[in-house]
Amino acid sequence: MAVDEKLQTIRHSCAHVMAEAILKLYPGTKIAIGPAIDNGFYYDFDFPKDTKFTETDFPAVEKEMRRIIAGNFDFSRKEVSKEEALKLFADQEYKIELINDLPADATITTYQQDTFLDLCKGPHVANTKEINGQAFKLDKIAGAYWRGDSNRPMLTRVYALCFEKPNDLKDYLAMLAEAEKRDHRKLGVEMDLFHLDPEDPGQIFWHPNGWTTYTVIQDYMRKMVRRDGYLEVNTPAIMPRSLWERSGHWGHYQANMFITESEKRMFAIKPMNCPGALEIFKSKQRSYKDLPLRLAEFGHDVRNEPSGTLHGIMRVRGFVQDDAHIICTEDQVAAEVAKFCKLLKTVYHDFGFDDLVVKFSTMPEDHVGDLATWEKAEKALADACHEAGLDYEIQPGEGAFYGPKLEFKLYDCLGREWQCGTIQADFQLPSAERLDATYIGADNQKHHPVMLHRAILGSIERFLGILIENFAGAFPTWLAFEQAAIVPVKNDFDDYAKEVNDALIAADIRSNAYISDDNMRNKIKMITKEHKTPYILIVGENEMKEKTVTVRFRQSSGLEQKTMKIEEFIAYVQDKVNKHVIGI
Repeated sequence: MAVDEKLQTIRHSCAHVMAEAILKLYPGTKIAIGPAIDNGFYYDFDFPKDTKFTETDFPAVEKEMRRIIAGNFDFSRKEVSKEEALKLFADQEYKIELINDLPADATITTYQQDTFLDLCKGPHVANTKEINGQAFKLDKIAGAYWRGDSNRPMLTRVYALCFEKPNDLKDYLAMLAEAEKRDHRKLGVEMDLFHLDPEDPGQIFWHPNGWTTYTVIQDYMRKMVRRDGYLEVNTPAIMPRSLWERSGHWGHYQANMFITESEKRMFAIKPMNCPGALEIFKSKQRSYKDLPLRLAEFGHDVRNEPSGTLHGIMRVRGFVQDDAHIICTEDQVAAEVAKFCKLLKTVYHDFGFDDLVVKFSTMPEDHVGDLATWEKAEKALADACHEAGLDYEIQPGEGAFYGPKLEFKLYDCLGREWQCGTIQADFQLPSAERLDATYIGADNQKHHPVMLHRAILGSIERFLGILIENFAGAFPTWLAFEQAAIVPVKNDFDDYAKEVNDALIAADIRSNAYISDDNMRNKIKMITKEHKTPYILIVGENEMKEKTVTVRFRQSSGLEQKTMKIEEFIAYVQDKVNKHVIGI
């Protein structure tokens, strides 16, 4: 058994132990489901109406769980008939529903440890002694509709962390504590980057500090794609229902679209940019000599995400993608995917991410197009991976409804995985059955191109959220909204501080001169905490006479301070910016 499988088995077994403990402490509770998940498990409960279960009850539950674990109880598996299962769980309505929904020929199994019996397909550890009583911790409570249906009862979902060894739990808790310090929502307020208005859920109000870094990222991506042979376009924010019907989005994505009406016609705010890119391609007849055509768009999209799923700037309703659509021949797919992968690796490196995992997502149940076309698309993408020298893991059934895709996942400084980049091979949207895009081939006949949908950062908003947490707000010099802060030792040197600031701004260095009546120490404290500026330039009498600045490097750099000529400092910063240096 692989380590991950063993750990997941321990977690699922621990979920049964938690369910037993809660049933003993809160008689009359109804149990639903309790799967293992990343870093632990959860179990859904329907507590009696007179029971208010809160996180203050966690210690008692954990104590009872440890008592059960110490009992060294075997997990006993048993196959039962449907009739027997219905009798065994007669007082558990959620289990009864699950049993009744099973196919007639299904193998029904139960597991029992101590006095607790559960409907479960397993597997489980052999004995509770395989669960370390010091390696789990109840984590949080959330509401969860039964079977994800808002018309069904709201259950209490109890989450827990669970690991094989106590030190693993300790390390994970330390990571969570560090992650809390780095929370982009907290830093977004402290650093005056943005705010979120509960009256306008999922929409971001960018303040000058945050928008400065946002536009730096966007300008960087614009430069990179232009160098890589892309042409930038822009498509309408609102497009007619007829277009979305032909593209397939109306039938497969309508629940996530904001819909409006004008002059008795239905329109939708675009949730994605691909139909617009094909409309540009179709605006004139193309030749095979025009291909590949790489159309980049910083498309502003809006998706009707449920309010309960929104999370800071990581998951929003309104966002911009560093989107592009490569329209090419079938023979060009492998080379274009390989070219994209090279660009993606360069971009991620410049942002400080060099460890990548590639996932290959194949045809989902809800898809358009025939099996033969899907097999052709999947083979083209697989061949492209081999050409690019990429290893990948298969994610069966996780592709988009119109085509298979590669997903690129990166790791931040805390080891957390983030899915950002993606490229999808689409034989469907340009087809005669959809948007009917064609080009004239070398044989003088019309052919349908392949469309590659690709993004590197994904949502710029989400990627910036990742950067905020990865750097704890202390951005590398090239990304910092304020690269230099000039602080005079006293107001007598305000004019020189302004002179230095003017020179830096003229050199395209983002700087500010702090010439208020507040004392130098308070200014530095504010700049350090709220702006996390890479360089604080102290100016006084000596600096004014020598036309120098005394540079205090950000504390996390490990450097102290250095006196430099203004021109020398400008050259120093420009070199860091031009090379996209992650340090300062």
